[in-house]
Amino acid sequence: MFMPIYLIDQAIRTMSIALDFEPYRINTVEPIRISTRQERRRWLQEVEFNLFRLPAERVMIDLITDSGTGAMSSAQWSAMMRGDESYAGSASYQRLKEVCNDAFGIGNVIPTHQGRVSERLLVETIIGAPHAGRGMIVPNNAHFDTTRRMIEQSGAQAVNVLCMGGEGASVIAPFKGNVDLRQLEELLCERGEDVPFVMVTVTCNSNGGQPVSLENLRGVRKLCNRFGKMLFLDGCRFAENAWLIKEREARERDRGVRQIVREMFDLSDGAAMSARKDGLCNCGGLLLVRDEALYQKACGLCVLTQGFQASYGGVAGRDMEAMAVGVQEAMDESHLSCRVRGIARMEQRLIDAGVPVVRPAGGHAIYLDAEEFCGHLTPGDHPAQSLVCALYEHGGIRASRIGSVLRNERGQLLELVRLAIPRRVYTPAHLDYVVEVIIELRERVSAIKPAKMQVVEVKCGLEAALEIV
Repeated sequence: MFMPIYLIDQAIRTMSIALDFEPYRINTVEPIRISTRQERRRWLQEVEFNLFRLPAERVMIDLITDSGTGAMSSAQWSAMMRGDESYAGSASYQRLKEVCNDAFGIGNVIPTHQGRVSERLLVETIIGAPHAGRGMIVPNNAHFDTTRRMIEQSGAQAVNVLCMGGEGASVIAPFKGNVDLRQLEELLCERGEDVPFVMVTVTCNSNGGQPVSLENLRGVRKLCNRFGKMLFLDGCRFAENAWLIKEREARERDRGVRQIVREMFDLSDGAAMSARKDGLCNCGGLLLVRDEALYQKACGLCVLTQGFQASYGGVAGRDMEAMAVGVQEAMDESHLSCRVRGIARMEQRLIDAGVPVVRPAGGHAIYLDAEEFCGHLTPGDHPAQSLVCALYEHGGIRASRIGSVLRNERGQLLELVRLAIPRRVYTPAHLDYVVEVIIELRERVSAIKPAKMQVVEVKCGLEAALEIV
């Protein structure tokens, strides 16, 4: 005899044992090639110490990005089987549109093959072709590198208005991704006519995956209303930001993630986002535009660069099906709780061992403060790149540097190493191994050699040329 679902739910709620495990089963496995340190040292030399060039099968734990590297669910794979590849009137597009309208409250949806395409369509729709934006300013809490490049390509200036302490690795605050409202107000007072739109990145990837509070978003919206400006989100990690709002913002603790997500987007005029993060997909992006005239203009650009906007927008029907399911699964609170809790456990173990990390951890990654970690290295030794290479050689872990090749108008950002955790891929044992490698490397930090980099012009997040000695 089966127990009704509502009784099962009641039974779970009355259990004294914490359900502290992944809310899924693993049915497909991929073997990991266990390499030796000698092999990894040789492989590093073969790729001239540029980890982006490493064949993936030579990486034991791959944390270089959480973008498109997650594991899709059985529901997503089964949905892909019904993908409608019709050029016009695709049922898969209609399903994706309905999901976006329900989740985000925006029915004007353009699917793209990844987030930077959405960014480009947004910038070219509002600002225009390259160089049309000369004299314009686009404020954001902290532009991601591709967003910045798209804006600069238009001729406009990308300006960060991140809150005080947002760039400080050791500063502990719940919402270090917040916009500095006073700074934004001053900018709009002084040069409001030059601002075509305002952006907010949720979560803020460039300073450690830090969230933006709902209260702060409301404040940004009020300023945009006052000065007659549109507000767009970079929403690729919208669900993780909403979960951190629920956890850290006292007034929002009794609300569900879906409610918080809906208000985040209700405060905006649209969003450009990758679906490869909180869309839980290996491919895909979205441009959401509330204004009908802007939407029609974006559709015209999409036809020229991607595909027929009203049916597929450059994305296969099967991938739109995966996106539709993924957007809904991303807001599942058991998934979000497990993911964020696992990252927080990693952070606490590293802090207890004296490893310098960006605090508090966000929802998708651990960020090591490479400059503090490698105190024996000078800024000219590129400590982030040195640490990235050492992590791979010592433990077969591939991470990414964020620092001397990511610049803003004030110069360099912190020298950080990002360990981005793919969604639903690695078990706690894998992440424990990562922590142990980092701690052991910290104990032997004097053995980390300096890396000298020759940085060529970086466009759209492309890798820099490296020369390591």
